[in-house]
Amino acid sequence: MKAADWMRTVLIGAIASVVAACASIGRPEGGPKDELPPEYVRANPAPGSVNVDKNRIDIYFNENIKLDDPANKVVISPAQKQNPSVMANGRKLTVELRDSMLDSTTYTFDFSDAIRDLNEGNILDGFAVDFSTGPELDTMRISGMVFQARNLEPAQGMVVGVYSNLEDSTISTLPLERIAKTNQLGQFTIRNLKPGSYRVFAINDMNHDWHWDRSENVAFYDFVVSPSVIPVNVTDTLASSEGTDSLVGRTGYRYLPDDVLLTWFNEDYRPQYLREFERTDRQRVTMKFGDRSDSLPKVKIANGPLEGRDLLDFASLETREGLDSLVYWFKDSTLIRQDSLLLETTYFKTDSLDQLSLTTDTLKLFYRTTKRDKDEEKAREKEAKERAERYERWMKEYDGNIPDSLLETLKPKIDFLQFKAVTSSSQDLHKPLVLESPEPLLPIDTLGWRLEIAVDTLWQPVNGVTLMQDTLNVRQYIIDHKWEPGAKYRFTADSLALMSYYGKWNKEFTHSFTVKELEEYGNLYFRIKDAPDSLPVMVELLNSQDNPVSTRPLEGGEVTFTFIEPGTYYARAYIDRNGNGEWDTGNILDKSQPEDVFYYPKKLNIKKNWDIDQEWGLYDLPVDMQKPYDIKKNKPKTREKDPSADYGDEDEFDEDDDMFDSWGNGSTYNNSRRNNTGTRTNRSSGNLRGAQTSRRATR
Repeated sequence: MKAADWMRTVLIGAIASVVAACASIGRPEGGPKDELPPEYVRANPAPGSVNVDKNRIDIYFNENIKLDDPANKVVISPAQKQNPSVMANGRKLTVELRDSMLDSTTYTFDFSDAIRDLNEGNILDGFAVDFSTGPELDTMRISGMVFQARNLEPAQGMVVGVYSNLEDSTISTLPLERIAKTNQLGQFTIRNLKPGSYRVFAINDMNHDWHWDRSENVAFYDFVVSPSVIPVNVTDTLASSEGTDSLVGRTGYRYLPDDVLLTWFNEDYRPQYLREFERTDRQRVTMKFGDRSDSLPKVKIANGPLEGRDLLDFASLETREGLDSLVYWFKDSTLIRQDSLLLETTYFKTDSLDQLSLTTDTLKLFYRTTKRDKDEEKAREKEAKERAERYERWMKEYDGNIPDSLLETLKPKIDFLQFKAVTSSSQDLHKPLVLESPEPLLPIDTLGWRLEIAVDTLWQPVNGVTLMQDTLNVRQYIIDHKWEPGAKYRFTADSLALMSYYGKWNKEFTHSFTVKELEEYGNLYFRIKDAPDSLPVMVELLNSQDNPVSTRPLEGGEVTFTFIEPGTYYARAYIDRNGNGEWDTGNILDKSQPEDVFYYPKKLNIKKNWDIDQEWGLYDLPVDMQKPYDIKKNKPKTREKDPSADYGDEDEFDEDDDMFDSWGNGSTYNNSRRNNTGTRTNRSSGNLRGAQTSRRATR
């Protein structure tokens, strides 16, 4: 090969290699993950514009965006009767009002956390723009947070608004004048207020009429608020192109109040009425009421042989706490056989003025034989006929000497009473034994049942025990005994010892159980250092679903929980202002707040045979920092989750973290949400919109 040809071949090969390398398909290396929210660029009309006469605003960002639930998250103030059009297209967001524009009014477009970037879903939180249809722009603000009163959950998407009309009736009659919605942390800012005095409310506004209806959730602030603004020194950090930083001071503005704390509640208002009644079967009548009551209705029989007599003279009552569900079990065969039954029922009913007044209804209760009843009756008749035919046939076949084994098969089937144990075979040391019958029982003969304890290999009788009927459920029976730890017991009811009102009896019934050892439980002791001296405090032990498993009163600043099953628990306390041992909700008309709630900020790992002793300061942490993250349901999200990405354990919280190291400085509130008399106190310790509001949000 000539040198020229050889050089040409090498050159062509080199070029081919380069081309092949360029054409090969590979995975390019990406840059760092985008964790920044979209940035505002401009708007038309511009924020702060005056004398605006068009009903549309276009807002532009530095990247493509999308909207999350704009119908609920985007709030326009003053409130709109017709829902506006809110659309995102590429980098542009457009809002068009459908209501007529008001003269000389400042409009606020509050997007809360509805705006996200298109690719990563990073949330732009707290973004809002404004303009005025008149020559002036109102600029005052009120900021704060909203929590659920009972469990300190951040209220997400709740409407918060103000009235300049300070009359008590405004919240239930007039629409809120200016509004905002809470974000994922429960934070809100009501913007563009005129100087003046306001009352602040929060509602969940289910029917979108912008005022409170009695069945809706509501919160109110105890004090009249007068917004103001003060200048503050703000320090910014500037980075140069050489990589050095410099601090630059400027004048900023702080809008007050910025620490309004609202705790929402529901009055649990339900009109009282007889909402349901039925004759469930021949033996019983069920009544259900719209609300709880502290008294039973007066029920008289209005027809038949027992007309004019009180129903409770001929029936046993099964109910539950609150007396809103009643079951009358008939004891008299006359009532049981009576197909048509009239009951004159007198009870308290809510009238048109929302007042309880006595009313009397005559309930018509009919029992119609069902197809099932007829089928069962036919089956019984058929079975009886077949038994008689077999008997006649066998009498002839065996010349009157029918074998016993065949005679047994001629006995009719008996529907025995199915008595059972409600408690398990592993009996809690501190709880009673609970037994239940499907039907109310006649008085039980004390000789027909017994409780025994295993001693070595023998069963010995336990003396001095009583089988008590439950005060609410007439079908349940309780043995409340001081059990011996680790001992084996046996409850026995002899055959025919239990007889129902309706003639059913039991086979011999035995329930064997073993009592747990004392070492199988843990104990918990709390010393609460700042509980109010003049008001009772109740402490609740909670499970991992944030539900109470035990409640104890605080005595002398201490409370003890014993016999705790091993597991993970949490704790909550409330100031029991009326001393009734229950948490009570608020009331708008009475201007009463719900009872104050506090959470112990760490989880509690209870182990077998362990005692845990904890000190607890109710006011050590601001409200938004108290509830443990593990049981918080309304957890904030900084961006949408990518199923293929690994974000680490964002929701995890180490119980050994020092929760008291730096939260007092720069947090949402100072360390006293309430003073020690149980009354509300005003707070002023920082802007609620700041990054220090919750360190959970950055995890």
